[in-house]
Amino acid sequence: MSEKKVCKSICRMCGSGCGIEVQIEDNKLVRISGDKDNHINRGRICIKGSSAVTWLDSPERLRKPLKRTENGFVEIPLEQAMDEIADKIKELQEKYGKQSVAGWKGEGTGFDQNEALMRRFNNVIGSPNYFSNNTQCNNGRYVAFYLNYGCWPQADFRNTKLALFWGTNSPAAHSYWTQDLNEGREKGAKSIVIDVRYNEQARIADLFVPIKPGTDAVLGYCVINQMIERNLVNMEFVEKFTVGFDQLKEYAKQFTKEFASRITGVEEAVIDQMVDMIEEAGDQICSWPGTGLEHQRNGVSNSRITSLIDCLVGAVDQKGGMLLTENHKRNDLTLNDEFVRELEPIGRSKYPIIDYFKRESHTLMLMDTILTGKYEGRDYPFKGLIMTAADPMFTEANTSKTKKALSSLELFVVKDVMMTETAKLAHYIIPAASNFERDEIYFNGIEQSCYLAAKCIDSGLQTEYEFLKGLADRLGAGEYFPWKDEKELINYIMEPSGYDYDYLKEHPSGVRACPVRYKKHEERLARGEKPFPTPTGKIELCSTVLEKFGYKGIPTLDDLPDYVKEPNPEYPWPCSTGARKVYYFHGRYRNIPQIKKAHPHAEVEIHEEDADCLGLQEGDMVKVTSKQGSITLPVKIMQRGTFAKGAVQITHGFADANANLLTDDTDRCPISGFPALKCVNVRIEKA
Repeated sequence: MSEKKVCKSICRMCGSGCGIEVQIEDNKLVRISGDKDNHINRGRICIKGSSAVTWLDSPERLRKPLKRTENGFVEIPLEQAMDEIADKIKELQEKYGKQSVAGWKGEGTGFDQNEALMRRFNNVIGSPNYFSNNTQCNNGRYVAFYLNYGCWPQADFRNTKLALFWGTNSPAAHSYWTQDLNEGREKGAKSIVIDVRYNEQARIADLFVPIKPGTDAVLGYCVINQMIERNLVNMEFVEKFTVGFDQLKEYAKQFTKEFASRITGVEEAVIDQMVDMIEEAGDQICSWPGTGLEHQRNGVSNSRITSLIDCLVGAVDQKGGMLLTENHKRNDLTLNDEFVRELEPIGRSKYPIIDYFKRESHTLMLMDTILTGKYEGRDYPFKGLIMTAADPMFTEANTSKTKKALSSLELFVVKDVMMTETAKLAHYIIPAASNFERDEIYFNGIEQSCYLAAKCIDSGLQTEYEFLKGLADRLGAGEYFPWKDEKELINYIMEPSGYDYDYLKEHPSGVRACPVRYKKHEERLARGEKPFPTPTGKIELCSTVLEKFGYKGIPTLDDLPDYVKEPNPEYPWPCSTGARKVYYFHGRYRNIPQIKKAHPHAEVEIHEEDADCLGLQEGDMVKVTSKQGSITLPVKIMQRGTFAKGAVQITHGFADANANLLTDDTDRCPISGFPALKCVNVRIEKA
């Protein structure tokens, strides 16, 4: 007789962290559905989450450790692989120094305890470096929010009157946001989508604003200028809780409607409509900058500018605005203070703001350091990389350079659930336990809640904690990984909150830290405390942190895209790469049959009038070429009003047409170092 059970957990197929119910029969997943009791998704689940059953049992699943030999990969015992990896780390560090080896934490869906564990591992082996996918995704906005507010705010979509989505597509990227916004819409909320393409979010929006790639900040500043001219700024809030308004006001004057319309392609009447909607909403506004804004030359400034709309109307920590949330206290797993970094981490001197806020090394600069053996003109041998659940062969700008760099390492270890393009370059591949096969903590900001992403089945595969603990033990640092298993680890993390593993297990739909409270900045001011966690204690329209490091304090647009300043006839088309699809999470899940059938290959999206000019029809194969490389893929024609004229878009993550073969790793935001993935100059020819 078969054994059946239902396990409540958290979906980790993307970063949303939706609650799920997993039906299990004989230690095998048979069905995944949404958890109706979970505060995040309230029973809804997308195709990625429901398809995890197929993904987990895929014949392409890695089950045995692999070692690369002259004759290809061969299976070896796990203990042997761990011994050999540890021995090689020792050898490299003795020969080249502690900085020569570091860990890279991937898996954007696991950035809670597992990120901290990789940071801890780097600390105890003496490496000054920690790498993650965040230096090309998320850190730009993180820095922008912390420069403005001193923290990462959350959008109160359920109670807002107006939501502005800049370069983000919540149905594909954060599915539960759509539910929150729909709840707000039932109360009268409206929304505006500003994007290059007409995405799923735009379909439910009250206003869609197609915009040319790389020009969002121009539009943002124009909106701010119009708000000032029309006296829509909440001056009482601004004078009491912000610094730098006069500088911002003066800088914004140059962004007239005529100028903004010419640069962005947005009609002046549409700008007026945007400002009208802001006026109507009052102080219940959520202006959310997405990933699309940080992947530009002015990435940090883009996110700062668009998020400042909220504070100018006083919609900060206000019902229906941008909330400064509270969450559970927890023990930090990192040991940055215990292990003083004597060597400079890669990226700190060039991008000091990233180091200041995140203590994170820069992956793009890593590739140059590997290839040259130098960093900022100094000898800096980097020879070994321990990577978990990352695929930089798809995610890193300039794929050709990435491949060359990773292939030249003396030790490259990849731990993942599937064979990836990156894993193919590794010396050792270690099979990973999936989110269904391990215990992990997940924190959700807007819900101010903690969840146990519970282990549902036993695969016998090594967890991330077991992997890092195993290496630390072999390297003489086992004392820093004292917990027997993930249960003990979670108990340690949650100790300050008063909750333990068993309590979280008994409350699978989440445990809230406290009810949502508004206007906490006013409470702090009344107590004589800093209203906001910035150096000045106020929202910094003009950042004192940026000024400290030699940057301009207000968000500036010092360098617009090349095609705006001086069009290049050889590469006349600005191409935006990315645009996450609902079926995939970046480059993941391409091997799930039902998902692959729904969206089998990459496409180049182009406005119908532009297609006519090029003599292109739907499905025609074209060659798209940049200074970095070329790819060939079919055309998808976008109707008028659904796409920005004069631009094209290609989603990344497809092996048959890798968009990052086109991207330039040197064209970066000066503050974050993010590459301008959303504005690449290309030419288009029939294949």
